[in-house]
Amino acid sequence: MDPIVALAGLLVGFVVGLTGMGGGALMTPILVLLFKVEPLMAVSSDIVAAVIMKPVGGAVHWRHGTVHRPLVLWLMLGSIPSAFLGVIILRHFGSERSIQGVVKAALGIALLVVAGGLIVRPFLQRKRRPELPLPLKVHRVRTLLIGVIGGLVVGITSVGSGSLIIIMLLMLYPRMRLSELVGTDLVQAIPLVASAALAHMIFGEFHFALTASILVGSIPGVFIGARFSARAPDYVIRPALVVVLTASALKLLGVDTMVVGAVAALMTLLALTLSVTAAHRASRLAAAAAQSEVSEPILSNSGG
Repeated sequence: MDPIVALAGLLVGFVVGLTGMGGGALMTPILVLLFKVEPLMAVSSDIVAAVIMKPVGGAVHWRHGTVHRPLVLWLMLGSIPSAFLGVIILRHFGSERSIQGVVKAALGIALLVVAGGLIVRPFLQRKRRPELPLPLKVHRVRTLLIGVIGGLVVGITSVGSGSLIIIMLLMLYPRMRLSELVGTDLVQAIPLVASAALAHMIFGEFHFALTASILVGSIPGVFIGARFSARAPDYVIRPALVVVLTASALKLLGVDTMVVGAVAALMTLLALTLSVTAAHRASRLAAAAAQSEVSEPILSNSGG
């Protein structure tokens, strides 16, 4: 076992548990660029490790009730066969590196757009009147298509089981709570990644020792991250999503790893500042609301 790889797995596992995404887009480049692992071996070993890692985070969200089960069902129906098909397509066009390049570039741009949307959305919502939460209506055919597209991309590029699905779910269900979005995404990714992993074990270059090192760190990491995510409010999860989306997008677009690391570090500091400010503001509002509830009975009794 490589303890440094295990440490990297711990950090990436925490990110996956917290945001539901970033596993393939972060772990695979770390293995290739920092540990000099062959790309095919890195992809195959990482995606096999994800088969064990994602159920750990998904189980935490399932227990906390932050998983939308009908959505998971319709996503699975589309993603499981298409993920296996994606690997077969990749094997058929194995020398066509341009296919992977185009898909990864498009995914990187899409991630940046969604990150921008997550930043702008709270400012737009401030101008709207508060509305009562409504039950989420499942759009079956469109959700099935999201699963098909997500499965194909994962099969071809080995990334996107979290990031791409989250993008499309956010577009289709904009009122969905972020904690429920993360939980649903983690659970639906389990059979999707399992399908792609089976194909990679058949056609790829799975390495047991490397996978074991990743799992030693990633299993506790994803468990801690998922527990935090299931209880955390949107103002904590949103900045984390923005940081991971941006870092994943830059990596997919081929930006230098040092630049990605610097940008992610600066964004993390900013996200922590914003989260602390939002938490302080929320606690003040809660205290003010509690004070008003206490004062109302006193006023009514004095008036009587």
